[in-house]
Amino acid sequence: MSASTAVDAPLEQRDNRRWIALAVIVVAQFMVVLDVAIVNVALPSIKTDLHFSEQNLQWVITAYSILFGGVLLLGGRLADILGRRRLFIAGIALFTVSSLLDGLAWSEGSLIAFRGLQGLGAALVSPAALSILTTTFAEGRERNRALGIWGAVSGSGAAAGVLLGGALTSAFSWSWIFFVNVPVGVVVLVVSPLLLRESRADLADRHFDVSGAAAITGGLMLLVYALTRATTHGWYSGSTIALLAASAALIAGFIVIELRSRAPLLPLGIFRLRTLTGSNVTGLLLAAALFSQFFLLTLYMQQVLHYSALKTGVAYVGITLTIIIVSAVAQALATRIGVRPLLPIGMGLAAVALVLYARLPVHGHYFADLFPAFIIGGLGMALVFVPMSIGALTGVRADEAGIASGLINTSQQIGGAIGVAVASTIAATYTSHYVQAHPGTTAASGAALTHGFAIAFWVLAGIAVAGGILGGLLVESRPHAQQADEVGVPAFEEAA
Repeated sequence: MSASTAVDAPLEQRDNRRWIALAVIVVAQFMVVLDVAIVNVALPSIKTDLHFSEQNLQWVITAYSILFGGVLLLGGRLADILGRRRLFIAGIALFTVSSLLDGLAWSEGSLIAFRGLQGLGAALVSPAALSILTTTFAEGRERNRALGIWGAVSGSGAAAGVLLGGALTSAFSWSWIFFVNVPVGVVVLVVSPLLLRESRADLADRHFDVSGAAAITGGLMLLVYALTRATTHGWYSGSTIALLAASAALIAGFIVIELRSRAPLLPLGIFRLRTLTGSNVTGLLLAAALFSQFFLLTLYMQQVLHYSALKTGVAYVGITLTIIIVSAVAQALATRIGVRPLLPIGMGLAAVALVLYARLPVHGHYFADLFPAFIIGGLGMALVFVPMSIGALTGVRADEAGIASGLINTSQQIGGAIGVAVASTIAATYTSHYVQAHPGTTAASGAALTHGFAIAFWVLAGIAVAGGILGGLLVESRPHAQQADEVGVPAFEEAA
């Protein structure tokens, strides 16, 4: 079908199945986000069963994060060039098979390798799914409603992952946190060719930017690896500095390559869209501030309050339900008043929750100390995730839908890696300081751990405030009117 036909008869008007198609890609996104956090509460069981060393245990999470965060931009561009449905199906197939292999893993090395494959599958699925949403729903009220659902899933996925991980590990075994993906993945694979339309960017030149792809993928993977490694080897170690320097050099090289490329992987002109730029900056800082909160809160509940894996998971119900419920309100508000007012409000509420976490006592009580902060934090996250997703795709041409989708996902994954690395380092450092200042205490004592967590939460609250300020300054109050090919039904090719 030609580009002109696509403009004359927008996909959303011609396809009454678009909301069912949205359900398919949202389920896929939920699996991807879920698996970032679902492993956390199962780590002690995995360590015992597979005889992991303490040093290598973090690689169960890191292997997934490195491939996921590093390949997202490449995955987004591949979706534009090769076909969004095609890449989505390929990613789901890889994710499903690797989930099965994760559950069947027999050793440290096998689980780490299969988790890396799972992260690669996630990096193909996530930008392809979001770009399918972008080219299925025209910019405006319809797309905002769809992104409200998308934001609810993305925002609640981490909390739901901890909940589901605790339930499955307690009821069955750690293998089931991976096996649960298999039937869902198979269903998605079966229905995707029936419900999802194929589309790709209508490009005169389909040249692929190999050097740019290699530079940014290598740079981002090195960055995530360096950040996660720094928590155990130190920020000032020679290896950490060397890895960060190599990452910076590759990313700088990528920018030079993109400026000279005739078909860039990431057209740098996309950053002239201020709302897109502001949403990505907010997304990076939101992830840095809030993704790491689940890591710290899980440690607090299990190591200080001595919650079981199941009880820890159930504790997150408050924040999960709040995000899901408020996301519907957030998309309506974003449609009515725009993205700009909501980002500072949401980040401000998130900062309030982080301040409350910083005041958690050694002998804390769930409803008195944790639950109010969970509700406030869930409210803030919903008021950021949905407008941020809308803003990151506002004014984007359909031939750049994949790369814009990959960009916002990359911002969040890199932000999350930075946040966890910084929060872990700060918490460990100030726990150690507390032990040194209080003879007779140990690093495992509740008082020492709580002190370290408190300082980390204060820093994360500051990051959330900075994100709110930058979001308010960078995002346009009302994005400039776009041409017909820039408002959700721009030129794209439909393929069989």
